[in-house]
Amino acid sequence: MSPVDATALRDASRDGTRSLQATLDEAFAAVARHDGELSAMSSLDEEGARRRAGELEAKRARGEELGALFGVPIVVKSNLCVAGWETHCGSRLLAGYRPPYDATVIRHAREADALLIGNAHMDEFAMGSSGENSGYKTARNPWDLARAPGGSSSGSAVAVSAGYVPLALGSDTGGSVRQPASFCGVAGFKPSYGRLSRFGLVAYGSSLDQVGPLATSVRDLELALATLAPGGARDPHDATSVSAPSSEAPTALPGLRLGVHREAYVGAGVDADVRERFEEALELLRANGAELVDVTLATSELAIPAYYVIATAEASTNLARFEGVRYGQRHEGDGSLAGMMSRTRAKGFGPEVKRRILLGTYALSEGYREAWYQKALDTRAAMAAEYERAFESLDAIVSPTSPTAAFELGARTRDPLAMYAADVMTVPANLAGLPAVSVPCGTVREGGSELPVGLQFMARRGADERCLAVARLYEEAHGVPWRAPGGFARASVGSEGGGR
Repeated sequence: MSPVDATALRDASRDGTRSLQATLDEAFAAVARHDGELSAMSSLDEEGARRRAGELEAKRARGEELGALFGVPIVVKSNLCVAGWETHCGSRLLAGYRPPYDATVIRHAREADALLIGNAHMDEFAMGSSGENSGYKTARNPWDLARAPGGSSSGSAVAVSAGYVPLALGSDTGGSVRQPASFCGVAGFKPSYGRLSRFGLVAYGSSLDQVGPLATSVRDLELALATLAPGGARDPHDATSVSAPSSEAPTALPGLRLGVHREAYVGAGVDADVRERFEEALELLRANGAELVDVTLATSELAIPAYYVIATAEASTNLARFEGVRYGQRHEGDGSLAGMMSRTRAKGFGPEVKRRILLGTYALSEGYREAWYQKALDTRAAMAAEYERAFESLDAIVSPTSPTAAFELGARTRDPLAMYAADVMTVPANLAGLPAVSVPCGTVREGGSELPVGLQFMARRGADERCLAVARLYEEAHGVPWRAPGGFARASVGSEGGGR
C-alpha cells in the first residue's frame, strides 16, 4: 500500500474504510514509540482528539456533508493559539499560558473536520534555524538523531517526517517552515503574505510572519491552503490578511519559464553535494519541457542583513508585551515594577531571544534608526520590485532551499552568523511577501548518514496556486515516492483500521 498522505487518509475516512479511532491509535502509538528520542511533541490532547473523532464518526453515520480534512490528524506549532492548550511558544516565560480562543487557521481546520492531536516543540518565539533555541526540548532529526531538524518549526517537521501525522502547521518568518521541511525530507509551504490569517499566531516579526503547512506531498499543501483560507476570503480579525482569489495553476511542465539565479544559488556557501542534487533537479525540469532562464537578482546578496535588521526590530517591539504583568510567568525583583519586569524578562527569555531584542532595540534607537532600520526597509522595497519585474516573464524561480543538508546539533550554536546564514535561500520570499515551497529532491551522504535535500520554488506574490502547482509537477516528474527515514514506519491506507 502507498504511504498515507492527508488526501488519501481523508478519502478513506470519508468512505468508511478507515476508522478515525484507528487513525488516532496509530498516531498516538507512533508518538509513544518514537518521541522519547525525537522530542517533537510538546503536549498531546488524546482525550479531546478521541472525543472529536467520535463526534465525526457519528456525523458520517448520519450522512452529513464531511469536511475537506475529515479524519486527518494534525500537529500544531506551539505559537498558534488553540483554546485551552498551553501555547508557550517554546519559551519558559509563557509556561502555563492557555489562550481562551482559537487562531483563525485552527478554527478553519476544526470546521474542516480535522483531528487536532497536540502541539509541537519549536525554537523560542520562532527565533532559530535548528530547533536548539527552545526553552524546553530540542527536537531531533529522524534521518540522523545527531543532526538538527531545522527551525523554528522543528517539531512540526519532525512529526510529519517520522510519521506521527500526515499534516502539520508551522509558521515561517524567514524560512521556518521550508528549511525544516528540507532538513527532514518533507514538503513545506509559505504562502504569500496575508494569504493565511495571522490572527492567533503569536507575533515575532509582524510584517514577515506567515502560517504555513508541512506535509508529505504537495497535493496536501494545496489541500491545506484551500482549507485554511476557504474561498480566499480576508479575515476581519487580521488587518494584514488579504482577499486572494485563486491564481491560474499550470497543468504541465512544457511551456513553463523557470528562473535560476546561479550567482547566488550555486556559488560560494552551497555544499557541492547540494549543488549536484540541484543541478539534477534542473535537468529533470528541462527534460520534461520546462524552459530554464538565467536571472540576475542583485538585491539577493543583501537579504540576510536586511532581514535580520527588520526581524529583530519587529521582535523588540512585539516581545515588549511579555513583562510579567499580563502573560505567563512572573519573577519578583527588587520590589519595584521596573525591577519585576526586568527580572521576569531576564529569567524568562533565552539567550537567542535576548540577542535579537537587543539588536532590534539598537536598530530602532535614536541616531541609528535611519542608518540601519530605514536602509533595511529601502532594501526590502527594492528587492520586492526586482522580484516583481522578474516574474513579468517567469512562472517561478527555483533554487536549493538550504545551502546545506542538516548540520550536526551544536555545530553552529557558538556562531550566530553561521546559523543565520542557513536562511540565505529562504528569507527573500519573506521580505518580498512571495509564496515559496520546498519539496524533497534527493539525498546526500554525510558522515555515514543519508540526508534529504530540498528544492525551493518561488512565484509572484498572490500566485500561491501557481507556485504549488509547479512544485507538484516537479514532484510528479521526479517520481520518487515519499518515504519516512529508516526506522520510522508510517501507516498505510487499506481496509478498516489500516496497517503498518
